[in-house]
Amino acid sequence: MTGPLVLIEPYADRLGGHHQRTLVGLALARPGSLVIAPRGVARDTVAALREADAQLVTSPARRPAAALLAASHLVAGLSYAALRAFRSRRWPRFLRRLPHQVILIARCLAEASALRTARRLEPDAEAVVILSASEGLHGAAALLGGLPHLRFVHEQVTTEDAAVRFLGRLARRGERQTVAVCPTRAVGDQLMAAFPGLPMVVRAFAVDDGRRLTDTERVGGRTAFDIPTGEAVVCLVGGWWPYKDIGVVDAALTRLKQPLHLVVTGDPFDEAVLARWRGLSNVRLHTVPGPVSEAVLRLVYAAADAALVARRPGISKESGLVMDAARLGVPLIVSDHDPDLAARLSGRPWALTFTTSTPDALVEALHEVIRRPPERPGPEVPRLLGMWSAAGQTDFLIRTFASLRGEECRC
Repeated sequence: MTGPLVLIEPYADRLGGHHQRTLVGLALARPGSLVIAPRGVARDTVAALREADAQLVTSPARRPAAALLAASHLVAGLSYAALRAFRSRRWPRFLRRLPHQVILIARCLAEASALRTARRLEPDAEAVVILSASEGLHGAAALLGGLPHLRFVHEQVTTEDAAVRFLGRLARRGERQTVAVCPTRAVGDQLMAAFPGLPMVVRAFAVDDGRRLTDTERVGGRTAFDIPTGEAVVCLVGGWWPYKDIGVVDAALTRLKQPLHLVVTGDPFDEAVLARWRGLSNVRLHTVPGPVSEAVLRLVYAAADAALVARRPGISKESGLVMDAARLGVPLIVSDHDPDLAARLSGRPWALTFTTSTPDALVEALHEVIRRPPERPGPEVPRLLGMWSAAGQTDFLIRTFASLRGEECRC
């Protein structure tokens, strides 16, 4: 008899968001799952996991796992110190990249600690999955952790330089004990180019919980922000990270010819930009400092006629904001930064795409929403974007892990 599903989520301590929602969805689909969260768990996520009767572990089991986690903390501290020391561009590029190389090692050690804990607590698990895995040292994590596993690699921010690549080669045989799950084909292509021997599949990360916004929630969202019926609303959700093109949003808002309500939530913000938007004659700004709970986030989406997603060219990782809008039933305004995503959205009555980094194209899309809000996406849309139900996702993970176990037995 097999044990429960093991879910390892290093980002479970963050409030709300893409990673936590999928963690909770999978745990609900497989009651009694073992959830390992090395950095702790946000309060809202704890409550949801309790509903799933999940076993929650936030500290390593036994000395080997504890030693690996302690080493991870030490190495991470060295990385942060190096990041401060070599942040100036006067340093050679290899020194400026050094902190990011060191953090790959720290993440590998933390993953190995979690895998050791899973091995100790549930050696016969249905599947072992790292939901937010590092983009490097895949085989080393498997060997040090002593446990085959699946690992979702969301993006490739840092590639392995010579020293880390050498460590990876030493642990190359460990790659046979893991399967990398890439949320998009573009991420998969990047990973395959860097690790040609790493087993890999492409599968969307987000899961559809079926909890679409109701008419009551939509009325409540408008009421919460004191927005009259009939006035156009667009929401801008999530922190302003470098891959988001806030510059094109800023330029487009200054060119609006008609009034628009803009609801902004997330963390971090640029307060100077927000102050400028408050002074624009055709923008009615509503801000909700983040991070926010799932209930508040639903209110933000409920108030909106469309959700705006603007990213810089070449960003190809899965967009949690696009997936959220699809599962909740919110129309989209999306830059064409990802050709595959743009192709899926092309011609859809619930989606408007605009040319990346082109303010006039975004202005045109915003004016279209103001004139006539798009129709809402139906319940079939999540599947169109590659999203599965939580039950379907857990079945896939369990099947994939079983095939990995089979390969291991034949080695």
